[in-house]
Amino acid sequence: MNTQFKAVVINNCNDTYSASLQTLNNTDLPEHNVMLEVLYSTLNYKDGLAITGKGPVVRSFPMVPGIDLVGKVAASDYSEFAIDQLVLLNGFGVGEKYWGGLAQQAAVNGDWLIPLPDTLTPKQAMQIGTAGYTAMLSIIALEKQGITPDSGDILVTGANGGVGSFAVYLLNLLGYTVVAATGRVNQSEHLKQLGASEVIDRNELSNPGKPLAKERFAAAIDSVGSHTLANICASLKYGGVVTACGLAQGMDFPASVAPFILRGISLIGIDSVMRPKVDRVQAWQRLGELVEQNYLDKISTEINLEQVINVADELMAGKIRGRVVVNCQS
Repeated sequence: MNTQFKAVVINNCNDTYSASLQTLNNTDLPEHNVMLEVLYSTLNYKDGLAITGKGPVVRSFPMVPGIDLVGKVAASDYSEFAIDQLVLLNGFGVGEKYWGGLAQQAAVNGDWLIPLPDTLTPKQAMQIGTAGYTAMLSIIALEKQGITPDSGDILVTGANGGVGSFAVYLLNLLGYTVVAATGRVNQSEHLKQLGASEVIDRNELSNPGKPLAKERFAAAIDSVGSHTLANICASLKYGGVVTACGLAQGMDFPASVAPFILRGISLIGIDSVMRPKVDRVQAWQRLGELVEQNYLDKISTEINLEQVINVADELMAGKIRGRVVVNCQS
């Protein structure tokens, strides 16, 4: 490995918040037991918040953002990983509390890593990223609760978002009938191409509703929260299941216990940040088996580290659609 490397660095000095591309020495890296040559990272919404300072994401300074990465092991004091092995990281506070993936080198805790599945290239893994990984965790949770393609319609909210669009795509591949809820109904054709059989306006679910509504959905994957999640619970069929993995509408949950008691529904929280290693490995293995290259190419754009800060501004301005993959070595 080179002794010097490029990294996006966020600072907050004298109440002046800034992000810049800098050249660092590998002696600047934090002390962890695995050193990586970072091959690819991503630019997620949370990274955009961190880089622009538009959200209180960063917990300490200086900080290298980047909540996802795929890297090659350059040095390791961790028994599970050997030199030149390809590894994958999502979450664990990386890019928030610990230096992350928007750099050419990284030092991380080996407990945070899993081997990159043989079925995925480094770029493919980052084209999927935390969004696809979270969607897969949600689907596995539904499967564990006995939801099958024969159970009935599966609702996906926030369907044009990162998690939502992957959920629509993956559920369709697995043979489910998908109803997609979105605030961008003008993009219905895109969602139908992903595999949605029906597209509904999010306003059908986003306003205060009744404790119980007509039984409509066998299950749901919700990234919205608030009244939307409450209305989903009220609209589930007997024994239905909803996974909650986001809070785009809000953190509140203005619901009733009625559907839980009278219809026996289940609400399952999906955490992708601190997930145990066995769950991570299972989710990524499934993703490697299911996801098609042509789909990944359609939904992603590749940039390099020099472009990250400008693209972060565009992302926060709502000008970016789909996944942004960062080639850290280009």
